Amino acid sequence: MATATGQAGPTDACYMLLQGREDQETPNLQTLKRNLERGTDEIKAEALQQVIAGILQGENYESLLMHVIRFVMPTRNKRLKKLLLLYWEVCPKYSEDGTLKQETILICNALRNDLQHPNEYIRGGMLRFLSRLREAELLEPLIGPMRECLAHRHAYVRKNAVAAVAAIYSTQPQLIPDAPELVQEFLATEADMTCRRNAVAMLARSAPEAAVQWLRENAAAVVGFEELLQLEVMDVIRRTAHDFAAEKGLFVRIAFELLGASSGAVQYEAAATLVGLSGNAAAVKAAAGSYVALATAASDNNVRLMVLDRLDRLRARHEGILDDLAMDLLRVLAAPDIGVRRKVLAIVMRLTTHRNVGDVVAMLKKELARAVTDSGDDAALEYRQLLIQTIHTCAAQFPEVAASVVELFLDSIADLGAASAADAMGFVREVAEKFPELRAEIVGRLLAAFSRLRAGRVLRAALWIVGEYAESPDEVRDAWTQLREAIGELPLLAAEQREADAAAATAPSADTTGSQAPSASASRRVLPDGTYATESSLTARPAEAASALLLDSKPPLRAVLLHSDFFTGTVLASSLAKLVLRFAAATPPPPPEQLNSLRAEAVLIMAGIIRIGQSSFVTTPIDEDSYDRVLTCIRALEYMHEDASILADAFIADTQGAFARLVVGQDKRAAEEVRRNTADNAVRVDDAIDFRLLASKDTAGVDADDSLEHDAELAAGETDTRAAVSKLDSVVQLTGFSDAVYAEAYVNVNQYDILLDIMVVNQTSATLRNLSIEFSTLGDLRLVEKPSSYSIAPYSFSSVKAGIKVSSTETGVIFGTIVYDGPGVGDSHSIVLNEIHVDIMEYIRPAQCDSAEFHSMWTEFEWENKVNMSTTKEASEKLDLVGYLNHIMKATNMACLTPDNALVGDCGFLSANLYARSIFGEDALANISIEKPTENSHITGHIRIRAKTQGIALSLGDKISAAKVSLAE
Repeated sequence: MATATGQAGPTDACYMLLQGREDQETPNLQTLKRNLERGTDEIKAEALQQVIAGILQGENYESLLMHVIRFVMPTRNKRLKKLLLLYWEVCPKYSEDGTLKQETILICNALRNDLQHPNEYIRGGMLRFLSRLREAELLEPLIGPMRECLAHRHAYVRKNAVAAVAAIYSTQPQLIPDAPELVQEFLATEADMTCRRNAVAMLARSAPEAAVQWLRENAAAVVGFEELLQLEVMDVIRRTAHDFAAEKGLFVRIAFELLGASSGAVQYEAAATLVGLSGNAAAVKAAAGSYVALATAASDNNVRLMVLDRLDRLRARHEGILDDLAMDLLRVLAAPDIGVRRKVLAIVMRLTTHRNVGDVVAMLKKELARAVTDSGDDAALEYRQLLIQTIHTCAAQFPEVAASVVELFLDSIADLGAASAADAMGFVREVAEKFPELRAEIVGRLLAAFSRLRAGRVLRAALWIVGEYAESPDEVRDAWTQLREAIGELPLLAAEQREADAAAATAPSADTTGSQAPSASASRRVLPDGTYATESSLTARPAEAASALLLDSKPPLRAVLLHSDFFTGTVLASSLAKLVLRFAAATPPPPPEQLNSLRAEAVLIMAGIIRIGQSSFVTTPIDEDSYDRVLTCIRALEYMHEDASILADAFIADTQGAFARLVVGQDKRAAEEVRRNTADNAVRVDDAIDFRLLASKDTAGVDADDSLEHDAELAAGETDTRAAVSKLDSVVQLTGFSDAVYAEAYVNVNQYDILLDIMVVNQTSATLRNLSIEFSTLGDLRLVEKPSSYSIAPYSFSSVKAGIKVSSTETGVIFGTIVYDGPGVGDSHSIVLNEIHVDIMEYIRPAQCDSAEFHSMWTEFEWENKVNMSTTKEASEKLDLVGYLNHIMKATNMACLTPDNALVGDCGFLSANLYARSIFGEDALANISIEKPTENSHITGHIRIRAKTQGIALSLGDKISAAKVSLAE
């Protein structure tokens, strides 16, 4: 990409961007002259296009100016005429002494002829070109024909004439000093809306008093204007609101009227302008209502997200005013995009108060019921999970709706997917811990729905809740009855054996199709590297399919055990042990025969779990950890009378206390997040009061977030408020002090762009000609703008800027050379620059996600990088395990997902999950497992990094390795 502004300096405005072809060779000067002289119109057009591209790339084609004037300028070809306008814009028009070249007289005559051409489109194109012309000597003889175009019969000519007058007046006001009066007269008689729009835009920038006067005279007709003119009216108000404070009432009235415009763009700008003009509650509500209507009616998801983002910022600045819009905003959930729905639910949660929480939860219930009946694709499942999480958060913040939410979840638990049902059970478990008065109802409803639960994750959560919160003897008996129905016939292994023997006896002995060996087929395939491989397929037997269907028809707990889910078996054993211990500790004490019956039946079930795991009825035998856990529960019931208090503490008090600490830690983290957000938006008592009438003109009478200047700063990346001293850390030395040319670069990273501000110093006593810097990149970096060539006087310096576009989160490298001519005529030199490494930490941001999302991404991501950790003895003495974790988090800019209460204590081992997200939306996961057995031992372990792309996994691994080295030093 290259830019050009004629012979303007590098800080002037740019008017042309041209994408050059890398596979096209630059033709020599003689070939271009020959093509321009003798070629056809197509050949001339191709040659002229090559000349334009060459000038933009820094080639010296000054000798071609006369050839273009003689052989191309007289043409009638439309394509050539368009290319000529581009050529007049970039071609060198000044000689070396700074005077205008003589050839430009011919150019001026041709431009004047086109300005008086009978074809209105040729006139319009020439007027558009004059808007970009900056040479006063060329413009002066063209002012008269341009003024005549203001009275042309065709609107296309008139609107371009007004734009040309505005552009010339802004850069060369001495050429047309009466431009404001001229445009005012034009505006009084003009009927075309586009022409009027250009005229109003010119007055707003050059004569704001005239623009406000016109707006005052036409205020009643603004509603009937076309969209472009209405948008320009909003721009006039934004620009003049500060200087014309007396007209604030007029401006507010116009903005209110345009909130009902038919154009969505006008409504959006009117709402932003209205909020900037007035902080009155009625104005804020009207603007927010317009935003909600736009988000509901828009068909483009990008528009919805943009409007919702503006609405969220408006809510943050005016807390409590927009709470009544929560129900209206929920209508936007009809949009199919999950990103829009997530944004809507996040805003609704911030708008929910004790006054509207009932209505919000009722609406979310209806939406969840509708989402349950939708198709089971990934988007529908994710939306159901998002709704459950939102209802969960709402009930956690407002306890008065917790009971109804629990009822909703438990009634629909069987209809939800496994992930959504697991989230719902997590909420039910949290409510049972926070609200003891609801525990009996929760346990009763959960037991009623127990037979419909099928997923192992959901069953484990349900068993834990029953084991923890079934406290009274009656609740224990009801729970035991439901668990027995969910387990089925006892003993487990004997019952399964009887069913298998009965099925074998009733099956026809002649029919052996169900017992035939599976059929196998093989074929040869060619791999990508050219080698051969055999691909085999195995056809399942009908008996196996029938067996799978038979398992699904069994009671839920028996089915998951036969599916080799022995983790659920250990939770079942633990819950049975808790129920027996609670029953034994009841007051008054239960009859001994009932206690012994429950105890014997529990031991029988636990023994059956172990025997099933060691039998041939399961595809995977029971693992050692599950075996030990079940056996521990059996021994606990065996010695329950001797160690009753110890077992009660271990099985009941400690587990419930650990979960209580987890809930308290989560609430504390959420409260800290709310406090931090509130502190960011709160106004302190001793803060300065901003008076709009006394504000600087930079604000233009509107809030900073809504001003045009603020948008321009965001686009240009000029919001960096770091001190100059801290910016020195981003300066990279490119050449040595002893080189003929010293260069250093300030690397400014702004999201997707990298701006290199390079200072070049000529350290010789000779003038260096045609000095240019040629850059190349390694990684997902692309050079956007090639630096131009310069001539630097002895011992002077120059500033060069280059833009780099970043497309992914990978560590990139920028390298290049400085090439210059001099001091001799034929001398050419080059200096190799030091490499500039783009740090991945510029794009990584700490982020938060729940455990379900983390485990889902951990399973999905395929790139893993494992880094072994080991510290020196000196470093181990200074840091404990938590300190080492903080050191890694600081080095990688990742957030810790493991709760703080899970990191307390001194067990000599630490395991934590870390998470971060890049500005490109890429996720980075890490799991750190380290140990320090004794106080004087080394810290050892490893960190596993997972990401969707290889680059981010390797880059984070390099940062961790560097942090390990820095810690060792």
